[in-house]
Amino acid sequence: MAVVLGLWAGAADAQNVGSPCPRDSVPAGAACMDEFEASAWRVPNPTTANAGLVAKIRAGTATAADLAAGGATQLGVASDDYAPCADNGQTCADVVYAVSLPSVAPAAFVTWFQAQEACANSGKRLPTNAEWQTAASGTPDPGPDNGTTDCNTASDTSPVTGTRASCVSSRGAFDMVGGLAEWTAEWLPAESVCPGWASFSDDEMCLAGASTTFNHPVAPTRGGAWASLGGVKAGPFAIHPFAPFHSTAFIGFRCAR
Repeated sequence: MAVVLGLWAGAADAQNVGSPCPRDSVPAGAACMDEFEASAWRVPNPTTANAGLVAKIRAGTATAADLAAGGATQLGVASDDYAPCADNGQTCADVVYAVSLPSVAPAAFVTWFQAQEACANSGKRLPTNAEWQTAASGTPDPGPDNGTTDCNTASDTSPVTGTRASCVSSRGAFDMVGGLAEWTAEWLPAESVCPGWASFSDDEMCLAGASTTFNHPVAPTRGGAWASLGGVKAGPFAIHPFAPFHSTAFIGFRCAR
């Protein structure tokens, strides 16, 4: 694992030579988008003994070895274990940190509020829908999934970050299709129908018919949708909003700067 992570770090360093973005991200217009879906970490003593680790996280240079050395615990892998970071985000400051790393399970079971706070603790934010679309440009639209390098649309689980080597955008962001559905920043009126994109794309599109009965807004999630959750309806144009307090095993996030 150390060798694999070392190779990834070297590749990231080479990719970012001359880039305005930190090592853990790629340029996407005026934004820097995380290269990988976020993993979530609880860092003990973040303002004292592990202040240096938090500084590395915020600089985009923290590695899996750094997190292990600091006693950090990975969250959101098999359950909603973010407590004391609450679903409404009110108790999340310096509790959960979002980190862009290869070869780890992405953070799931996360509400919009928790995702926004995890990004903020790491000196980042959730991307806008437009920024997400820019970063996803060039990601292959789902076709056959060979189970190893193509975008993960024929299995029933999300891959670990970066392992689907061909599922990368033209700007270098991995798993923007076939991974977890990723929260974006905006809130919208709740939709009532999913008409799709008609002849423009076969990707899922659920933004039509503003509801007059839902008593909450929604936030768009992008990408995602493995076999049982969309298959070919996944893609770089897929969009499905959920209530910002919703959490489930197929929703995660990615941060931007």
